[in-house]
Amino acid sequence: MLGKTERRRVARTKGNGLEGPKENGLESQTREKLIRKGRMYACALAGDTLRRNGASAGVLASVRQLEAHLSLSRKLLRLGSSAEALEAAKRAIHLSDMVLRFCVTLSHLNRAMYFACDNVLWAGKTGLVPGVDQEKWSQRSFRYYLFALLVNLSRDAYEIRVLMEREAGGKRAKAGENGGRRLPPDNGLQQLGLRLQIQLRLLLRVLGNNPPLLLDLVKNACDLFIPLDRLGLYKTNPGFVGLCGLTSSLLSILAILHPWLKLKP
Repeated sequence: MLGKTERRRVARTKGNGLEGPKENGLESQTREKLIRKGRMYACALAGDTLRRNGASAGVLASVRQLEAHLSLSRKLLRLGSSAEALEAAKRAIHLSDMVLRFCVTLSHLNRAMYFACDNVLWAGKTGLVPGVDQEKWSQRSFRYYLFALLVNLSRDAYEIRVLMEREAGGKRAKAGENGGRRLPPDNGLQQLGLRLQIQLRLLLRVLGNNPPLLLDLVKNACDLFIPLDRLGLYKTNPGFVGLCGLTSSLLSILAILHPWLKLKP
């Protein structure tokens, strides 16, 4: 048992936020990275809007220069992110669910490679490593980014399927107790329509009851358009890419401000 003096000391420590300085520091750094990312995509969105409204060449050049500076500062903040992603991959190996273990580990490994390529780009742009082929390393980094996002979306789809099966199993058990409700056997198309309607309602219920999963799904879907555009697989426009990046950044910041919205593991 702790004495009164010791209990008061522990309470003061918790009240001052000293119980986890490392976690608080990492959270602050992550928030700063996301804010800078949001500024960069907001700048891209503003530049595209100005271009559509017939802004002068000087204004557009200034916006592009500001976007390049923000991109370079964001790459600087990513130094060390590869090591963090590798540590996260090592932790994910111990997950009990085989599918989650595969998806989360593979996602972190691809993020580590993406950040490593980004560090090479930063070193080339700052002159630390002259002669870096910016186009080649940029394409390589976006390929790793795209693959990580596809794995993340696969993980989201797996989690949705598991939750939908669990929800449907609970409803079937409840329907069995109450006598059940059978689909009309007369029309095949009508049955198909009813099944799709039931599945859609089930999907909406599952996502509505699991905000972290919904937020992660929307964030990954928004992020997906960025590498697709940069790799030329699905060309859109700078304004749309900027809007997707800005939306993703805001959702990520929301998950930091409200940790219960972060999908775990």
